[in-house]
Amino acid sequence: MFPIIGVIGGSTCEEEICKIAYRVGELIAKNNCILASGGLGGVMLHASKGAKDAGGLTIGILPYGKEEANPYIDIAIPTYYGMARNHLLVRSADVLIAIDGFVGTLSEISFALNEGKTVIALNSWKLEKEKITKGNYIEVSSPDEAVELALREIR
Repeated sequence: MFPIIGVIGGSTCEEEICKIAYRVGELIAKNNCILASGGLGGVMLHASKGAKDAGGLTIGILPYGKEEANPYIDIAIPTYYGMARNHLLVRSADVLIAIDGFVGTLSEISFALNEGKTVIALNSWKLEKEKITKGNYIEVSSPDEAVELALREIR
């Protein structure tokens, strides 16, 4: 079974964040992992494109129907749960990488930590570590470091 790395982040992003997301997706695929995301635009789109360009497999856990999926999603899972689908994404991933993001990303981070999962933050939310009682929240500074740490967490 292939490990699943969840990539979470905003549905819109600035050019530099798009490049970071692309590199994360590329590295996930090059390390024989599956990329799971919310399947929409922004960070999700660029990470999925990076994974596809590197020959990887992508899953999109969508808020509504399959037609929402970005063009780089191989397996589109329509949930019709809206933002509640964030919990499904978190539960599906072995580890998560948060890139930038808005309050939807913050909800995914919260779900993940409450599930006892590791979240690797790359240009994302700054959390007070002493208030985190479950899971593991690690801030990193590069895509390479994020994926390397995710791989260590999985193994």
